[in-house]
Amino acid sequence: MTARTGASMAVVSMLCVQLGLAVSVGLIDDLGAEGAAFLRLAWAGVILLVVVRPRRSDFSRRSFWTCVQLGVVTASVTMLFMAALDRLPLGTASALEFLGPLGVAIARGQGGRKLWPALAAVGVLLLTQPWSGAADPVGVAFALGAACCWAAYILLTQRVGDEVLGIKGLAVSMPVAGLVATAVAGPSTFGHLTPELLLIGVGLAILLPVVPFTLELLALRRLTTSAFGTLMSLEPAFALVIGFIFLSQAPGWLAVAGVLFVVAAGIGAERTGARELEPGSLLQVA
Repeated sequence: MTARTGASMAVVSMLCVQLGLAVSVGLIDDLGAEGAAFLRLAWAGVILLVVVRPRRSDFSRRSFWTCVQLGVVTASVTMLFMAALDRLPLGTASALEFLGPLGVAIARGQGGRKLWPALAAVGVLLLTQPWSGAADPVGVAFALGAACCWAAYILLTQRVGDEVLGIKGLAVSMPVAGLVATAVAGPSTFGHLTPELLLIGVGLAILLPVVPFTLELLALRRLTTSAFGTLMSLEPAFALVIGFIFLSQAPGWLAVAGVLFVVAAGIGAERTGARELEPGSLLQVA
């Protein structure tokens, strides 16, 4: 039951991410990819800070520092991936970025559990087909940087979930992410902001990243990092399905085969990926 609950949270999180990206198209047109990411992260930090209202007594020195690190990594993976998209086809950038969670899944998997990330890796390659586009060296470097940050994000999110009650850790990490994004993209974006765009940014911040990041933190209390990293490979499949339904983008047979691979990997990860939790762990109060 714990693994199934965690897997369900991860799936809903991925759906929110893809829907948020679809809804963000207009905002990206107005502010650019980095500007849209900055607005979402900044509003997300404000929302969580106001709603959760963390107190210094909620954290040990170690857990607070971990939350700060998570915030820096959260901003980094978002901004680096956007920079990669400016230079690479989406399929190429996505395939390179997924090396992060798949690397965690393979490194943390044991015995037969390594089969699921291997299946997921094949599925992601078939879905994204990175060989079909040109690879700009700078774009590749940005995408690989995003992959490293995503791997660190998974590990740090699980640590924050284990060390801090509820979602108070996100009420520190997200404001930090917002500050980092503001420092990077804010100066070039401020002049383009309007009251309407600010209001749209609030709604998008709730859909992406407040809801999905909260669900991911709760999911990682219930799943191993190997299972979670494998489940994240379902995201390109969700993107393909949403593109087919809302954008009339019919997938080829390789993409369909990729969906089957990642779905099989996701089912295997859900069945074998429950964490062994001690009585009285934070999961009991999550």
